[in-house]
This record gives sequence, structure tokens and C-alpha cells, in this order.
Amino acid sequence: MKLVIFGLTVSSSWGNGHATLWRALCKALGRRGHTIVFFERDVPYYAAHRDVTELRCGELILYPDWESVLPVARRHLAEADVAMVTSYCPDGRVASELVLDSAAGLKTFYDLDTPVTFARLDANEEVPYLPEEGFASFDLVLSYTGGEALEELKRRLCAKRVAPLYGSVDPEIHFPVPPLDIFRADFSYLGTYAEDRQEMLKQLFIEPARRLPKQKFVIGGAQYPVEFPWTENIYFVRHLPPCDHPAFYSSSRATLNVTRKAMADMGYCPSGRLFEAAACHTAIVSDWWEGLDEFFASGEEVLIARNSEEAVQALELSDGELEKIRKAAREKTLSVHTADQRAVDLERVLEGVFSQKTESSIVEA
Repeated sequence: MKLVIFGLTVSSSWGNGHATLWRALCKALGRRGHTIVFFERDVPYYAAHRDVTELRCGELILYPDWESVLPVARRHLAEADVAMVTSYCPDGRVASELVLDSAAGLKTFYDLDTPVTFARLDANEEVPYLPEEGFASFDLVLSYTGGEALEELKRRLCAKRVAPLYGSVDPEIHFPVPPLDIFRADFSYLGTYAEDRQEMLKQLFIEPARRLPKQKFVIGGAQYPVEFPWTENIYFVRHLPPCDHPAFYSSSRATLNVTRKAMADMGYCPSGRLFEAAACHTAIVSDWWEGLDEFFASGEEVLIARNSEEAVQALELSDGELEKIRKAAREKTLSVHTADQRAVDLERVLEGVFSQKTESSIVEA
């Protein structure tokens, strides 16, 4: 198939989780014989931190403004088996209009931020990437979030067909490597600063650092404010490109996963960091949210911490106990949470919708 995608970014992993997911999924789809054309608006903040300039399985089209790219977009859409617009695409609405008016075989929307979408709607805020009429005209709406979110997409945004397409990991990029002293830590956290994660980060990372002053804590990420409550045993590493993630995780005795509030409240929304850390053979301590057990068994493949005390208890486990956790998580990840598996999942969903459309056409004829 030829898939034409209008998204946020695949060229820069700085300050967003979309790029890493798309790189892995595009590579997996390419291995299965599909071609990807990814349209990305060339914005200054991603251009300054660009760590990918081309797609091995297709074409990355960086464009300065919508009008200038229209002729190229129309040409690719005329040949597309699948056309897709994603959440946070800077030109989401006009891209949706173009896709829906095109001759593409399947017209799809992929909301990688469904809980945030609903949170903004609940607050009566503008959601600029959403089509004004919702999703009624799309053949399929994919969601990074499963569970109740799928029914909400039908009820509130008029989606006809919905399916989850969760995050994943590329085992060729995320795997165990020798630890590096610069990242070495008893407990680590990798993630962009987000205000709605801060309270949980205080409970599960900063407070344990205060209680365990002899242990080393390391944070890696971008956009952390000057007033962040650092302690003497918390060290900071600025934004790391995906190629450095394995060394970061492999240098930690355990690492923390904290989910953004809107996603934790809705549930069934696993961060890609979970799969990356597990693939790197690192023990994971995570906040709790509904559906987590669908991805990793709590107490066996992931350690759950609902408060500071439980986070400290996790860090006090023996090396042998942590080794059982990290080994089981890595085995689960390589079995069911790779980008190759998600590519298969996507194929099955798309094939199912193609079949439904064909059957409907026959009945109507």
C-alpha cells in the first residue's frame, strides 16, 4: 500500500513523542512492502533540533506553508491507498478537507492524543487539528488510546469505525548496551517537562530522592523550568535523541514512567517510554492507570507506585528481584509491543475496513 500521512513531525524527536513512534512504524511498514509519504510543516523549533532528514521506506516532505505544498499533496493523494491526518498536525483541518475530497482508497485520522483532545473539548478550548464536523466523514479513526476512549470517539466526534493503535518500540534502536557513567543512576526519569505530570513526578521521584540521599537520581529531557525543585542527588541531562536512550536506560538500576494526567485519567494509553525502557532491559516503576495490566503484569513485569512510599519500596528491592522484573518486561515487549507487531495490527484494521467498504459498495449496487 501507499500511505500518505499529514502529521506533527517525524524529523525531530525534541519535545514530542510522535516522531519516535512514526520512525519505528514507518520502518516496520516499509519492511512489509508499503510506501510512506509523510508531510511535515517545517517549523523553526523542530528544524533547530532535527535528527532525521529522510525516511528509509518512503519520502519525507518538509514544507514551509500549506499553499506551497498543495500541488504535491494532491498528486500523492491521487495515488494513495490510505490517506491519514494526525492529531497536532499544524494544518490538521485543511489537510482533513483535502484528504476527504481526494480519491484515496481509505481516509483515516489517527489521534495520538485522544485524552488531551477530550480534555480540551471539555474545557471548551479550541482543538485546531480537529475537523469542524468531527470524524463523521472518515472511513476509520485510529486512537493511541483504547478502552472507553474508543466509544467516546464515536459518541462525541461521530467516528464511524474506530480501532486502537498503541505505541511500540523498535528493538533495533532500543536494546541493552553497556552503561555510561554520565547516565549512571539508581533511579532515572526520561521525559519532556509537563505541568500535568509534575505532581506525580514530585511524589514518585523528587520525594524519594529526598528520602534516599545516598542514591543517585537522573532526569533526562527538555523544557524543564529553572524553578524545578532539584535536590543535591538529582542530576539533569538535557534532551537526548532516541539513539542515546538505550545508554540512558541501561545505566539505570530502575527507571520511572509517569503518565500525563489526561491520559492517566482515561486509561489504556501506554507511553512509548514504557516499551523503550523494557526493551533496554531496565526495571520500570510506573504510576497506575486503568488498563496498565493489558500491557504489563503489575508486580511481575512492572512495579506500580501510587505514592512516595511505594516508590521507595520499589527502589529498596534486591538486584535479583529487579532482574526478574526487567527480564519479564523485555520478553513481553519483544513478543507483543514491537513496531513490527503494530504494523501487522494496522494492516489487519485497514484490510477489515477495505472489506467493509467493498461489501457496502456491492450491496448499494
